[in-house]
Amino acid sequence: MTEMEKMGARAKSAASVLAVAGKKKKTALLAIADALVANKERIIEKNNIDIKNGEENGLTQSLLDRLRLTDERIDGMAQGVRKVADFDDPVGQVITGRTAENGMEIKKIRVPMGVIGIIFEARPNVTSDAAALCLMAGNAVILRGGKEAINSNTVIADVMREAIESVGLPADCVQLVKDTTRQSSVELMCLSKYLDVLIPRGGAGLIKAVVENSKVPVIETGVGNCHAYVDKDADLDMAVNIVDNGKTQRPSVCNALETVLVHSSVADKFLPMLKSRLDEHNVELHGCDRAKAILGDCVIPAEEYDWANEYLDYKIAIKVVDSLDDAIEHIRKYSTGHSEVIVTNSYEAQRKFTAQVDSAAVYVNASTRFTDGGEFGMGAEIGISTQKLHARGPMGLTELTSMKYVISGDGQIR
Repeated sequence: MTEMEKMGARAKSAASVLAVAGKKKKTALLAIADALVANKERIIEKNNIDIKNGEENGLTQSLLDRLRLTDERIDGMAQGVRKVADFDDPVGQVITGRTAENGMEIKKIRVPMGVIGIIFEARPNVTSDAAALCLMAGNAVILRGGKEAINSNTVIADVMREAIESVGLPADCVQLVKDTTRQSSVELMCLSKYLDVLIPRGGAGLIKAVVENSKVPVIETGVGNCHAYVDKDADLDMAVNIVDNGKTQRPSVCNALETVLVHSSVADKFLPMLKSRLDEHNVELHGCDRAKAILGDCVIPAEEYDWANEYLDYKIAIKVVDSLDDAIEHIRKYSTGHSEVIVTNSYEAQRKFTAQVDSAAVYVNASTRFTDGGEFGMGAEIGISTQKLHARGPMGLTELTSMKYVISGDGQIR
């Protein structure tokens, strides 16, 4: 038995305990939250090693931002865990119930998935977010993070395991794969005997590799080529605020804005307003010929790559369009199905956009940055699903459960 198979076997055993753990799950989560705060210095010490290694290896500032932990961010991680602990336990909830003609009671109830594997990249906060959600939904979890965050992930996992064990649950409810070579990812993708589902969180390359190669069922999470369309009936000041927030508030995340589409009738007025705001953050502009004609040589001519790219950086693509239909067609062609927004005061434009844009989250007059489990009231999230089966959009507790039928009779036979 390989080391990965041993981890799988331990997780399966832990999952059987978690499935009937009841209120102990909440106790474990509160212990984890307290332990994260109590071990800040220990966590930041290891995170500093990852930051130093990342700088020496030439990581971009946006990736370093994803990687960096501070007192405030660790407090945020702990608060996210506490929020999850406050939610109702989904396990055992009756989804539907009825009495059949023969008198049998047929109930559909929520149950844990069992063992969940998560492959993610340079965001150590995912370690606690994912573990908290999986645990509250009654699942054991095997985490496999990227090499950039291995020191941070290891200490966070150790802290969580200690906290879980302190309340009488198996430490193996949460396990971290410490081998960050490609081989460990391949082994995890082949662990179909033990894993019930595999969730990739990261860039397009990671997600594509997992979807194409996994022998375990996969929930595909979101590459975020997110769009804003500024309609001819838009409040332009509002549009500037929404685009600026979507692009610059935290450009390294999947719900950050990457492309802005502007109706030609307002482009002459809106684009200089937008440039002035984005200049405050030194955002690099890539645009079509019409955008360049309005803004001048500060606009880098956009290539096909720009329309399809998730920059995750202080860069944005700009295109002038002649109609709402043109904007919708562009989004259909290039969107990754994550989050899109229309800025308009037209009710008809709002209805058409929300009906015809087929993404997990479609906004009217609000920033795409709200596509987030915490902002949607789910506490921490496991990821943003861009698929259409089982889970779509921010994935909270219920998305980490399955269901089964429980049938009660008094001797019925067929």
